[in-house]
Amino acid sequence: ACDLPDPSPFVMKTEIQVKMAGVPYRFERAVPQTAPKGKIPFIQVGAHRVGDSTFIRAHLEKHHNFDFDAGLCTAERAQAWAIERMLEDHLYFAIVNFRWLDDENWMKGPSHFFDGAPEAVAKEVRERVRATQMGHGLGRHSHDEIMDLADRSLTALSVILGDKPYVMGETPTGVDATAAAMTAAALTPFFTGELRRRAEKHTNLVAYANRMLAQYYPDFAKQKAA
Repeated sequence: ACDLPDPSPFVMKTEIQVKMAGVPYRFERAVPQTAPKGKIPFIQVGAHRVGDSTFIRAHLEKHHNFDFDAGLCTAERAQAWAIERMLEDHLYFAIVNFRWLDDENWMKGPSHFFDGAPEAVAKEVRERVRATQMGHGLGRHSHDEIMDLADRSLTALSVILGDKPYVMGETPTGVDATAAAMTAAALTPFFTGELRRRAEKHTNLVAYANRMLAQYYPDFAKQKAA
């Protein structure tokens, strides 16, 4: 799992959300082809399935009467949404580029998702990732340009976090599920390269990721510390 609770930051985001809401659950592995929107994660409640981490959050809020942003004013809720979008729609794509399109990281990590499958399958999926990067726009830039853009998002998050324990203040809110997952994904020592070095420059993000892992994945954090 790339020295993470899960290789997918969106799976981590959703699991943290479920833990924040205090909803009992059972974790099961699945493949995108079985998901309602063709992407992981999804939740299943009886015969009902909900795909996409944002809509899973909405389901938890509606059906478990839980407000992830309790205590935030309207302006703070808007800011939290904007931060989520920066992390999910910008930094995440740099993380994917770093893992999947860097040859060394590809061989070390994502290529093993296809162990036992024909080599052509791994090649085809990697090319689809490359095409998605091009469609998004990030993949049209040089490596250095991508790293500079990622660094701007990391720096913005670092400035917003400051010396607070959580992104929006003294209490965890919905944006922390995303921020914890994305910072942990950028910082994992499993991968080498510029993105990780850029992330490690922000000592408050390193401390934040460690705190969040200790809070929401205590067994993993203890195992990692050992």
